[in-house]
Amino acid sequence: MTPTLVAALSDADRAIGRLAGEGRALPNPHWLIRPFIRREAVLSSRIEGTQATLGELLSAEAGAAERSPDDLREVANYVLALEHGIERLAELPLSLRLVRELHQHLMSDVRGGHAQPGEFRRVQNWVGAPGCRIDDATFVPPPPHELSRWLDEWEAFLHDRSLPPLVQIALAHHRFESIHPFLDGNGRVGRLLITLLLVEHDVLPSPLLYLSAFFEATRSEYYERLQAVRSDDPIEAQAGWHDWVVYFLRGVARQSEDAVSRAERINRLLTEWRSLTGGARARSVPATVDLLAENPYWTVKHAAARLDVAFTTAARAIDRLVEAGIMQRVGSAKRDRLFCASEILAILEEPAALGREANLDA
Repeated sequence: MTPTLVAALSDADRAIGRLAGEGRALPNPHWLIRPFIRREAVLSSRIEGTQATLGELLSAEAGAAERSPDDLREVANYVLALEHGIERLAELPLSLRLVRELHQHLMSDVRGGHAQPGEFRRVQNWVGAPGCRIDDATFVPPPPHELSRWLDEWEAFLHDRSLPPLVQIALAHHRFESIHPFLDGNGRVGRLLITLLLVEHDVLPSPLLYLSAFFEATRSEYYERLQAVRSDDPIEAQAGWHDWVVYFLRGVARQSEDAVSRAERINRLLTEWRSLTGGARARSVPATVDLLAENPYWTVKHAAARLDVAFTTAARAIDRLVEAGIMQRVGSAKRDRLFCASEILAILEEPAALGREANLDA
């Protein structure tokens, strides 16, 4: 616990504590959980080469699809896996069983679906440039006959409470990526586990923090820090562990600050819009404003079903929001017209505000 690591841990604890407080203070925290989960799904899948955007995913859920169904399905599977994990934590601790369930949801009916969804690998894999041979690999994980031992030790470590939670989560993520227990999807499962561990450890009351944006923005450093720990030299490996944990903690701090900023700005917009439409006779107008926290895109049909009101009632409410400049029509479809609250979408889609540099020398 060097002064650098202690300072990084203090900074991360303070930032994520503020995020936890914001999450508990929100009148309906599930409003913001939904778009935040989808933002994470897009960013985590982008690291693996999927090109779908957050706007495309949200508009597809509202009834419009422009992106390749394959890309959208991969991102949608990430959402399903994360939501499944959150639900299962109420009845099952994080375990190898739950990890397999996450992988099953993630890899079903998508590219890589041939890679035994929900099953640990039974052949050797390796990490390196596309198409490289094992002799040229950057990293070779444990052989399949050693997986059980490594995974059992990793599972036991998940239930260890002797370390500060954020430090333990940093170590658990690294070890999972080093074990690489699946033929495909290890990176996405590993990033899912960070969020689930934060909730299981009660660091956060709900899944509001995600590190994929940080890992994507600092991708070269992310892989460099992972690899440094794997050195055969024990002194270099020890230094690598230290630098990895500091890097991870700084990611937690920066992304916590970023999430608080987004949540506060969205909440301010919703408060302003409720005030702006407060004089409307129909209760469906402010109720429709609340829907915009879940998804800035809506069709009249979807809004009517979500609010359990008549189609004409939902149409009048959306027309009122369009007149107020809160929502705008998107596209030119004559049926199932799509509307968007572009100011909320802009907050969700903007690049991560990393603040201070992630590099250890900053």
